[in-house]
Amino acid sequence: MTTCDTEGSGEDRLIAAYFAPLATHPGALGLADDVAVLTPPAGCDLVLETDAIVAGMHFFADDPPETVARKALRINLSDLAAKGARPLGFLLSLALPRGRGEAAVGDRWLAPFARALGEDAAAYGCPLLGGDTVASPGPVMISVTMLGAVPSGTLVRRAGARPGDRVVVSGSIGDAALGLLMRGERVAAGDFGLDAAARDHLVGRYLVPQPRTALAEAVRTHASAAMDVSDGLAGDLAKLCAASGASAVIETARLPLSAPARRVLAAAPELLATVLSGGDDYEIVAAVAPDRLASFAAAAAAAGVPVTEIGEILEGRGPPRVLGPDGSALALDRASFSHF
Repeated sequence: MTTCDTEGSGEDRLIAAYFAPLATHPGALGLADDVAVLTPPAGCDLVLETDAIVAGMHFFADDPPETVARKALRINLSDLAAKGARPLGFLLSLALPRGRGEAAVGDRWLAPFARALGEDAAAYGCPLLGGDTVASPGPVMISVTMLGAVPSGTLVRRAGARPGDRVVVSGSIGDAALGLLMRGERVAAGDFGLDAAARDHLVGRYLVPQPRTALAEAVRTHASAAMDVSDGLAGDLAKLCAASGASAVIETARLPLSAPARRVLAAAPELLATVLSGGDDYEIVAAVAPDRLASFAAAAAAAGVPVTEIGEILEGRGPPRVLGPDGSALALDRASFSHF
């Protein structure tokens, strides 16, 4: 993603109009070169992370461009937070439909997209450093590569959970998956007795994730292992356990649920599987040693992020056991979302 001082191509003009104003970091070189330059903070390891979102797969083609921009950035920030890292900046790659017609992307879409992206970049302290823009015959695709930093040797990995560690999750689980059902009009909020505010809460959690960046320091200093919950709590906990050579048990009766989600489950208990495996939560699931649990909870409270103990890491291998509301083992058709 580079711009130039001459009249240039359509791509040059697009970058100059919408993205060069976001490249405020000196290392971005004003988007006037083919690379960016970044010096990691002294005593820190560089942390790299990338995620892409595609229209029709991760967001609806008619979603507001502001929410698309925020989602693209925030899902990457969520991964950094779960590693105990802080953001330094990001690279942005855009594949935009060309031509005419409803599928084409022009100023009416790019202007609010860039504005929201810039607002989030400023709010989270992660400036745009560079990237690429290309034409595409297919849907809009946005890829963000996030660069972060963590004090050397302190990265919190998926591996590291030990038997006896408590399984802790931030925020609330299942809102986004239920919101997706309503955004896609597969279910109606009125079917569950939800008012407009409750529906908007669930759909909003799907449209605009809330990455737990404020929890990064507590994760780094207290957690044995952690990862963000993007593909579903049950499946992502299984990935953490597999990396750690352990298993786990969690109790659905202890799941942190929002008031709208509780109302949905009261009306449709069968949607508990969706809550557990639907994904798009962008919360953090962590394994915390028992003697660190109180200090972790205190640090989370100081950061303004609620955390809930929902289970325990166990010896052995195999997927975590999920205990239903009555204490019996709950069978899930699938543990998490998968592209393939």
